[in-house]
Amino acid sequence: MRASISRAPFALAASRTAGRFGGFLWSAWVGMAGLSLIGALWQVGHEAFGDFILPAPMAVLAAMIDLLGRPEAWGIAGRTTVRAIQGLALGLAVGGVSGFVAGYSPALMRLTRPILTVMLGVPPIAWIVMTMIWFGSSDATVTVTVVVAAAPLLFIGAAEGVTGRDRRLDDMARAFGAGPVTRLATIGLRQMMTSLFPALTMATGTAFKVAVMAELLTNTGGVGGALADARTMLDVRQALAWVLISVSALLAVEYGLIHPIRSHLERWRDAARQWGVKR
Repeated sequence: MRASISRAPFALAASRTAGRFGGFLWSAWVGMAGLSLIGALWQVGHEAFGDFILPAPMAVLAAMIDLLGRPEAWGIAGRTTVRAIQGLALGLAVGGVSGFVAGYSPALMRLTRPILTVMLGVPPIAWIVMTMIWFGSSDATVTVTVVVAAAPLLFIGAAEGVTGRDRRLDDMARAFGAGPVTRLATIGLRQMMTSLFPALTMATGTAFKVAVMAELLTNTGGVGGALADARTMLDVRQALAWVLISVSALLAVEYGLIHPIRSHLERWRDAARQWGVKR
């Protein structure tokens, strides 16, 4: 009897997690509809401009499948993905943490705003040139460029999440005897996530774009290096196939890692939604 009672909370938590995962998979139909719309517009562009300018989407998809049948293509895509994730993680550690701290300090927030404006105003190509001078053609060039591009976005997301929090919830928790650590973990961080996750989604896309751009310019392999080879051979179909592989890796990271974590941490949003309504 006691064993069954002790297992009940775990079974309930597992069923809830499975339910959220099933709802997440079901909502993927909307994303598939959006991708189908992109494919339809792509087909219209192919019929308008011809195969040399814009190959047919099915031909590019076939080229991508052919590339994925080669073991070296997985290594190329994996190298770009690892670089993008490394830069994104470091950008989250630098930008997210510093933005969280700045959100609690109005003076620090005012001090960092001009710095953020300068960092956002400098184009990624300029950072690539600088990192090439500092680190040469290496993995560090790609990773540091991604960090510099992603950190300001994550800083803004974390800082805005903290400054826009509902302070009355914090006062209520203090009145019920919750300590600073408990209030931070249960109220402060959760409210910050509502602004941080949209910024993290933008930073993820930026990380992959900047990583591919840096690889192309620094000739350090990865998808960017494969794009450079396709450019040399004027193979538009091959280039677009590598673009699809890069976008597929981005979607795998975003919808396979970021969105499930967001869905788990923002379970409280479901309580404010009517049955069956998904915003």
